[in-house]
Formats: sequence, structure tokens, C-alpha cells
Amino acid sequence: MAMFPIHSNFQGDFVVQLVPVDSDDTMDQVAEKCAYHSVGRRVKKRSGILRVRRHKSIELFDRNTKVCDSGLKPTEVIDIIYE
Repeated sequence: MAMFPIHSNFQGDFVVQLVPVDSDDTMDQVAEKCAYHSVGRRVKKRSGILRVRRHKSIELFDRNTKVCDSGLKPTEVIDIIYE
């Protein structure tokens, strides 16, 4: 368990934010931590499942993949999208 900084590009938000997550967090947990900084502030809450992908990639991470197993690098940009 270690702090892992990631840049969050949340769907519908115009701000890319640096969000601290844990290396043992799953992608669902990462999505929720990123949502905390965007939803209800600059992005309207929507129904649907939040998913994580590398910035500008079309492939989504499995929801149970841990940050430490994802191949992401510290401060890399990820997209959080509604599915």
C-alpha cells in the first residue's frame, strides 16, 4: 500500500486534476476517488457505471484491476467515463 498520484480527466470536466490514490485500489475505487473531485462541482451526477482507461485509449481497465497491476505510471493521465 503506497500513495500513487494520478491525473484524472473526468468525462465532462474541463479540469484535469491530480488525485492521490492507493497502489492497492481497484479501478472502481480510483473512479470513485476521481469522481469526488468533479461530480457535483463541475460535472452533473449521472446514472451508470464509472470506468477507467488510459488517456485517449479505447480499452477500459477491468474494474477489479489494482493500480499496482495496471502498468500505470505515477502522474499518468487517466480518463474516467460513464458506461
